[in-house]
Amino acid sequence: MEAYLESLIHALLAALALPQVGLVSVFIVALVSATLLPLGSEPAVFLLVKSDPSLFWPALIVATLGNTIGGAISWWMGYGAERAYEHRTHHAPPNARALGWLQRFGARACLLSWLPLVGDPLCAVAGWLRLPFWPCVAYMAIGKFGRYLVMTAGLLWFFPPPP
Repeated sequence: MEAYLESLIHALLAALALPQVGLVSVFIVALVSATLLPLGSEPAVFLLVKSDPSLFWPALIVATLGNTIGGAISWWMGYGAERAYEHRTHHAPPNARALGWLQRFGARACLLSWLPLVGDPLCAVAGWLRLPFWPCVAYMAIGKFGRYLVMTAGLLWFFPPPP
């Protein structure tokens, strides 16, 4: 039984290492990590690219796409939460200093959606404030792509793939 489980685990790991499955896995991890769930997608991107350096650009694009879609989901969650809040309370949301800052910068603030801890809630607050959806998504994508590019290239520089 132990040998069977070991061979099953090895077969599963070999299947997940395939580029086709690896890119799908990166997409899913990036999407989920861009919601309010605490999960980082950078290790998945780095490990895939380290195992197959020819997947550098495809992995960055797939991770950016997944992470941006996750950010858009967070935007819609914030938008829906604000609508529910307004429907129940009939009050305007409090205009705290951070909300004022976000309103002043508008959709451009979503460039910071790549930041740890504050980036994902930033997308939800952008939806809450009803900032324009498509410009927010465009700025999210730019910021998230930049993060993946810098992080993955930097990690590959420090930990190069085997020859």
